[in-house]
Amino acid sequence: MSRRIVVPFGPQHPVLPEPIHLDLVLKDEHVEEALPSIGYVHRGLETLVVKREYPEYVYIAERTCGICSFIHGMTYCQGVEQLVDCTVPERALFLRTIWSEYSRLHSHLLWLGLFADALGFENLFMASWRLRESVLDVLEETTGGRVIQGSCKVGGVRRDIPGETLDRMRSDLTAFERRARDLAEVFLHDESIASRTRGVGVLSREDAYELGAAGPTARGSGVGIDLRKTGYAAYGRLSFKPVVETAGDCHARCAVRVRELFTSIEIIREAIAKIPDGPIEEKPKKNPEGDYFSRAEQPRGELVHYVKGDGSRHLVRSRIRTPTLTNLPALVRMLKGCNLADVPVIVLSIDPCIGCAER
Repeated sequence: MSRRIVVPFGPQHPVLPEPIHLDLVLKDEHVEEALPSIGYVHRGLETLVVKREYPEYVYIAERTCGICSFIHGMTYCQGVEQLVDCTVPERALFLRTIWSEYSRLHSHLLWLGLFADALGFENLFMASWRLRESVLDVLEETTGGRVIQGSCKVGGVRRDIPGETLDRMRSDLTAFERRARDLAEVFLHDESIASRTRGVGVLSREDAYELGAAGPTARGSGVGIDLRKTGYAAYGRLSFKPVVETAGDCHARCAVRVRELFTSIEIIREAIAKIPDGPIEEKPKKNPEGDYFSRAEQPRGELVHYVKGDGSRHLVRSRIRTPTLTNLPALVRMLKGCNLADVPVIVLSIDPCIGCAER
């Protein structure tokens, strides 16, 4: 006789590093409904905008997330720069792009390791994180920080990268790419991984679009939206195509992130080849006045920082919309009808960042 029960999933879970909480309504071993509950790690970061002057708030914006911290800081700076009548120098825009793509590599490799661990591949987990260490080494050398960089500021960047260091970074990408292709071969073609991910957590293209899915979650379902194609920072001077898969399952979302590793490598190579000489910052001409929506492509999808100023040194409003928050409705749709054993894999497939979502 079948029966209906409610099983709590999280906020502490042996597979997931994120404090996400779901109430799973089960009938036997099948999920009939998933009810998310957020707010477990709310930190009140947006309120601090009225207590810190706008140049200082960059550090708080970066600490919204420890994985994609640089892109949070850059997106905030892009918004404030529209309010202070400031034109960022070309070299700074290219440096922002290079660091953004290294941040994407670091984030995707971190996720690939966690995904492998959830599937029981401990050696693949270690291989992914070993490769990630080389990315963190570059970030540490060029910004001073491995996870929180602190190199972005309103008007440009705080640090430059010498030409000889850029040349070495570009040449080192050859060995990095070779190691990444060895990883990709396993993630994309191993039968054990395919058996756990193909046909699991399917999200149709129509549902992905209507539910507002973002990033690899949307692109894994055939929605080819990538904010980098809008041309912010130096992306408008570079050539690349969004990575899109059509199956809409966990394997497709994994494939998008794997293939984006090589897109990021090519973007970094081209940016290093094209980076111009010149200054790396410009002083703001006034205090922030007005409001602006700043958008960028995080490793997880579209990030929005809304900033509003009244002409003083303190902003009056900061609002952050993160891709994890927009991907939660899509996650609820994926979980409906799945097996209980597949829940951790499906949840991980959206690459949740609850610290980002709750702030």
